[in-house]
Amino acid sequence: MRICVFLSAADLDDRYTRPAREFAELLGKGGHTLVWGGSDTGLMKVVADGVQEAGGRLCGVSVDFLAAKARAGGDEMVVARDLAERKRLLLQKSDAVVIMVGGTGTLDEATEILELKKHGHTDKPVVLLNTAGFYDGLKEQFRRMEDEGFLPRPLTDLVFFAEEPVGALAYLEESQGVA
Repeated sequence: MRICVFLSAADLDDRYTRPAREFAELLGKGGHTLVWGGSDTGLMKVVADGVQEAGGRLCGVSVDFLAAKARAGGDEMVVARDLAERKRLLLQKSDAVVIMVGGTGTLDEATEILELKKHGHTDKPVVLLNTAGFYDGLKEQFRRMEDEGFLPRPLTDLVFFAEEPVGALAYLEESQGVA
């Protein structure tokens, strides 16, 4: 499976890097390909290192203004001209999406895939990995949107909330019929 991971390129502490590395190792050991923003910094580097060290493949999609931070030595690296093209390519090259901790860029990517899913433009499974309760507030906001009629589809049709890396990958593999 080709799994797109949206996440931060920031250097973060162990409460975020440990679960990210754990997910990366599971992904690599499962023989999957990481499709990610291509950066060789911060949490993006942690995940790429973990996948590669565990035997998985790397497919990076960087963007012109960040190309100097792109990882060398991956299996595939594409440089998009802008963020819109980058998001399109990330989704085009993947079978499923995992949203890890991140800032505004990650939130932008997350809401775009959910909007596409809401309107039936993709059926890719989406997991929000709620490491250390990072997305508790967003989860509450999504539930309010659902409760108050802002979502035309049930929230469970749009995204699966996982608290642990093993649950995130198990959901994706089950949804794609991968054992």
